[in-house]
Amino acid sequence: MKANGNISRRQFVSMSAVAGLGLALAGCGSTGGSSSTSDSGSGSSASGKVYYLNFKPEVDSQWQALAKEYTKETGVKVSVVTAASDTYEEKLQSEMSKSSAPTLFQVNGPIGLKSWKDYCADLTGTDILGELTNDNLALKDGDKVLGIDYVEEDYGIIYNKDLLTKAGYKESDITSFDTLKKVADDIQARKDELGVKGAFTSAGMDSSSNWRYTTHLANMPIYYEFVKDDEEETGTDAIKGTYLDNYKQIFDLYITDSTTDGSQLASKTGDDANNEFVNGEAVFYQNGSWAWSDISKKLGEDKVGMLPIYIGVDGEEKQGLCSGGENYWCVNSQASEEDQKATLDFLKWVVTSDTGTKTLSTDMGFNCPFKSAKEPDNPFSKIAKQMVSDGKTSVNWDFVWIPSEQWKSDLSNALTKYAAGTDKWDAVKTAFVDGWKTESEANAE
Repeated sequence: MKANGNISRRQFVSMSAVAGLGLALAGCGSTGGSSSTSDSGSGSSASGKVYYLNFKPEVDSQWQALAKEYTKETGVKVSVVTAASDTYEEKLQSEMSKSSAPTLFQVNGPIGLKSWKDYCADLTGTDILGELTNDNLALKDGDKVLGIDYVEEDYGIIYNKDLLTKAGYKESDITSFDTLKKVADDIQARKDELGVKGAFTSAGMDSSSNWRYTTHLANMPIYYEFVKDDEEETGTDAIKGTYLDNYKQIFDLYITDSTTDGSQLASKTGDDANNEFVNGEAVFYQNGSWAWSDISKKLGEDKVGMLPIYIGVDGEEKQGLCSGGENYWCVNSQASEEDQKATLDFLKWVVTSDTGTKTLSTDMGFNCPFKSAKEPDNPFSKIAKQMVSDGKTSVNWDFVWIPSEQWKSDLSNALTKYAAGTDKWDAVKTAFVDGWKTESEANAE
């Protein structure tokens, strides 16, 4: 059953992938028309101020530096507050209730927009919309443009090239779930000989890490079901769980061929997994292009690669990385006209100035879908682009249709108990399928 609602859905194909098809420079101008915001596109708005509630903790210091530089150049006060990992929605709700609410925030796609569209200014006709390379990267509600996708990202299974070679394998040996399992099982069996603690880093279920499995890994069965049932454009109110057996076998691999016993995963964090990987304690690490800033502190580009997440679906040897975006800038329509203008001017400077574009591409490693964007200094984005050039099909980010944060929380609890051996996989199925329907009904407008 397909979801109702009038919120447009774009195809989540990364701009790195689009670039691989030769379309990255196909610029699209402003859509024109009336706008509920004021955007002169030039000069500063010293009478207004900017408050950005940042979603990405890993680039907090870079945003703070950008804010300081913009204030230095223009005199406009820019404040950046960064929510802790996996707390953004809660933080946004808290901050929006204050008199000094964020003037700039983000939603994660059409489901997230439902909760906040009354706070989203119509960006039609603004300069920031005109800077997009593709109109499909605008998040729409009917004829209104309420969000701008500002970064396209890629994720998969990051691997340590040296450790994989030491184990006697190369990337081309892994082209499916069966071959991934064969290699991982062998590494796990020989971990002492190879000097590692496990094939995979810990699948931590702490809130700083569990999104890798309740959102990013869960995307795999969601994506394949949506493709099979032709639901990528609309989502669904009642998922079937067609590929949950595939979800189970990749999660089983993560928790058995691991640095950490399943009973210990409840308290394992994202930092734990990152440290295990960069310290050479594990060969494989499920994460994305955003992790490069942390990994690069110890491992250079020549030391790492990224594989698709294989789950045992027919034809997966032609699969690329999971490529897309869930990061949409929204301007607070409840802010004063002066603050809205100041915010739009700041955004234009971020995506067009030398300082802004360099910070986004080099310091943050972002692959940004804007006309003046520089090529990201990020090996994982380059790998995604190359896979598309090689004829691989990127996996869309269909997890944007997940009905609620509660669904993710319930799934996390079920996965944690399953990994610890205190509950069966049936509880995961219930959380996934029944929970999806329950949350969809609860959040129906």
